[in-house]
Amino acid sequence: MNSRYTLSGSVALLFMAATAAGNAADPQVIDNSWKGNVELGIVTTTGNTETETINAKAKVETERKQWRHTIFIESLNSSNNNTTTAERYVINGQSDYKFSEHNYFFAMVNYENDRFSGYNYRVSEALGYGRRVVGNAALTLDLEIGPGARQSELDTGKSDDEYTLRAAAKLVWKVSDTSTFTQDVNTDVGENATITKSVTALTAQVNGSLATKITYTMKNTSDVPDGIEKTDTETAVTLVYSF
Repeated sequence: MNSRYTLSGSVALLFMAATAAGNAADPQVIDNSWKGNVELGIVTTTGNTETETINAKAKVETERKQWRHTIFIESLNSSNNNTTTAERYVINGQSDYKFSEHNYFFAMVNYENDRFSGYNYRVSEALGYGRRVVGNAALTLDLEIGPGARQSELDTGKSDDEYTLRAAAKLVWKVSDTSTFTQDVNTDVGENATITKSVTALTAQVNGSLATKITYTMKNTSDVPDGIEKTDTETAVTLVYSF
C-alpha cells in the first residue's frame, strides 16, 4: 500500500489531552444485559443535499467482563414534491475484547448505502488495538487504530476495493447528572480515498427515559465522483427514548 497514513487532527488533539489527563480509572459496573436507545428527529443537511429530513437511529450495546458489543442503525429519508431528495442507510457493528484493564482488541464492520453519494454502497471492515486512556465516572476516552479494507460500488457499477488504515477516538463526558457530551471521530485512510467523519452530540434528559439530543455531523471524502461534493454536514435535533 503506497498511501501515506496520518491521523486526523481531532484524533491527535484528543490523544494529547488524554495523555495530559493521565490514566486514572474507576472500577466499572459490569451489566450483561443489552441497553439501547431510539432517536427520531428533524435534520437540516448541507452539501450534496440541502433539505429538511426525517432521521431515525437506533443503538444497542452490552458491557461484559471481557467483551463489549455495539450495534448502530441509521436511516435518513427526505422528499420534496414527491421527489426523493435524500436517502441513506447505515449499519455498524463493533465487538471489543478487553484483554486488560485499559486495553482491548476490536473488530468493526460498517455498511453504508447513500443514494446521493455517487456510490451504490460502501462496506468497511477493520481490526485493531484500542486503549481507554481516560476512564472515570465523569469522563471516558477510547483511542483505536488498526488495518482494514473497503469495498465500494459506484453508481456506474464499477467496483473499487482498497486496503485502509483506521484511526478513531470516542469521548463521553457526563457534564452533569442530566446531560452528556459525546465526540466520535474516525478516519479511514485508503489507497484511493480518505474518509473522515466527526459526530458531536449533547444529550439532555427530559424525564425518565426521554431526552433531547443535538447532533452535528461532518463527513469528508478526499476523492469523490464528478458532481459530488467532498464534505457533507448535518445538524439534528432529536427526541431520544432509552431502554
